[in-house]
Amino acid sequence: MKALVTGGAGFIGSHLCDFLLSHDWEVICLDNLLTGDAANVEHLVSKASFQFIKHDITEPLSLEGDIDYVFHLASPASPLDFQKLPIEILKVGSLGTLNALEIARKKGAKFLLASTSEVYGDPQQSPQSEEYWGNVNPVGPRSAYDEAKRFAEALTMAYHRRFGLDIKIVRIFNTYGPRMRKDDGRVVPTFIVQALQGEPLTVFGDGLQTRSFCYISDLIEGIYKLALSEINSPINLGNPEEITIRELAQRITKLVGSDSSLTYKPLPEGEPKMRRPDITKARSLLGWQPKVTLEEGLKKTIAWFRAASQAGGS
Repeated sequence: MKALVTGGAGFIGSHLCDFLLSHDWEVICLDNLLTGDAANVEHLVSKASFQFIKHDITEPLSLEGDIDYVFHLASPASPLDFQKLPIEILKVGSLGTLNALEIARKKGAKFLLASTSEVYGDPQQSPQSEEYWGNVNPVGPRSAYDEAKRFAEALTMAYHRRFGLDIKIVRIFNTYGPRMRKDDGRVVPTFIVQALQGEPLTVFGDGLQTRSFCYISDLIEGIYKLALSEINSPINLGNPEEITIRELAQRITKLVGSDSSLTYKPLPEGEPKMRRPDITKARSLLGWQPKVTLEEGLKKTIAWFRAASQAGGS
């Protein structure tokens, strides 16, 4: 099997490249390195079954040879990116998805879209099932990412209905682990870096808003199971165990061994109050559910950030 992974040098994309190669796939990793990092796949470049191409998927791309699968993961995806790179996010969600779908159509390949729990917006029901249509502000500060992914889902389904393309849509809930950018604005790396540096942990709002956190290895296993399935409708992948942001901060300071205090700032506009996946379909149709506990995953992630800090990395 030969796969094209767009956004393959990013956090999730690089772990997917690792996983596919370990299962004897050939991998073409495509990334423009806007938010991805070549260091994430540096350990793979010497492998004969791995190829890295620096390219922006919003521009058309011609590839020689057969491709069996297109995994479309390309997109800036952190809260800070929503403010800094809204046009780039909208372009990769629209033009990038179109170009990735065209590659799959022309090659007769299967296609997997990495969508997001953000399609549910600030949800008015919890947990969120795939049938929930969401509560999304189309002009809010998070709208570039929300609407880019909602459009990407619609375009992917249009290719399925019109061309019979075998597609998969994974709605990814909060995922964490090694290779996250330390400055991407997401809560786990932000808290870990602040705790390691002995700084106060920044909590927005009262810290009682909830999230659920899935470790990267669990997510990748779920993506792979979905990729090999016959399912053509969206599937939630995430950890249904809910935790408040305040409790997360306290757990991280304890695991780091830090005496960092908490500092509170106003809740950003559009920030969801709760985010928890209903993974009934993933359990019943894929036989998938998270295995890594939050404590175990945080320990691994903290160890990676500590080593990266000591090495002068990110």
